Amino acid sequence: MPGLFDPITLRGVTFPNRIFVSPMCQYSSEDGLANDWHLVHLGSRAVGGAALVMTEATAVLPEGRISPQDLGLWSDAHAAALAPAMHFLRRQGCVTGMQLAHAGRKGSTKRPWEGTGAVPSGAGSWVPVGPTDEAFAPGYPVPRPLDADGIRLVIEAFRAAAVRARDLGMQVIEVHAAHGYLLHEFLSPLTNVRRDSYGGSFDNRVRLCLEVVEAVRAVWPDPLPVFVRISATDWTPGGWDVEQSVELARRLRDRGVDLVDCSSGGNVAHAEIPVGPGYQVPLAERIRREAGISTGAVGLITTPAEAEAIVRDGRADAVLLARALLRDPYWPLHAAQALGVTMAWPPQYLRAAPPGSPGRAAEHTAAGPQ
Repeated sequence: MPGLFDPITLRGVTFPNRIFVSPMCQYSSEDGLANDWHLVHLGSRAVGGAALVMTEATAVLPEGRISPQDLGLWSDAHAAALAPAMHFLRRQGCVTGMQLAHAGRKGSTKRPWEGTGAVPSGAGSWVPVGPTDEAFAPGYPVPRPLDADGIRLVIEAFRAAAVRARDLGMQVIEVHAAHGYLLHEFLSPLTNVRRDSYGGSFDNRVRLCLEVVEAVRAVWPDPLPVFVRISATDWTPGGWDVEQSVELARRLRDRGVDLVDCSSGGNVAHAEIPVGPGYQVPLAERIRREAGISTGAVGLITTPAEAEAIVRDGRADAVLLARALLRDPYWPLHAAQALGVTMAWPPQYLRAAPPGSPGRAAEHTAAGPQ
């Protein structure tokens, strides 16, 4: 089996290793626009050697944001603001990716360091939407149920955002259908009790997710991969579970999805989640095996040995890191050293590279040992 630092090709894109930067909300935008924070945050992970750097959950509509400070892509101005960061990432040799998202009923909520619950009236709040009018939890906004026109608007917004991402030169698009946001809300019987063609049966509950994916795939270039992030289980009896996730993954595969990014939870406030090192890896492993699709494992993967074993044992095709890369943007470079793998360092950092790194001898000849 390949290892963590072996390349992987999905469609026409070859990733130089299997360490992917998981989308991580930064809550640092104004009116959805990227700024210097995003350039530095994303750029640092590209310099650090990750094969794929994905943006945070990027809202396809203003009301699709989680907080008023979320990144957006609902206009050409948003694309223009993000362009400098994307140009920098490509110059570092990594693959660029974007996660497109709609927060659904979990929208109009405070960013984490300001507390929980609804954004106060007059502080940039809005009325979120969802499959029903049930709030996520006490203190959260009461959503407006989406009608047929609202559903069409959401699908079109994902399509239009994918076009902007394509024109920005992004190489991977990921549809966010996890963590209790809009598409996950429609998937789960705990949150989708609608009586129309988008609720009730499994076929109806997966309809919106599949229609969004079809709309995105229709405008996304064929040589470029599409990912979908799912919460593979609600961790709650009667909710969305791994068996349904396997069947959804089969349908996503048949619609041109190339990798399922396997997370979990987030849909109901009372879920009891067995959090621990690599606790979501079995979900990625089962979906990979039973649905016949590439998967990414995410969640409390912290050490190079853990990540290497996940890939080497065939439990997932790639690992997506978040907190580990917040603690150490150069985790891939350090992981390569720990695993005895030779990996190129940025030339600007060669004086700190381990012996044997490509280019290190020439750099020392030119600048002298430092």
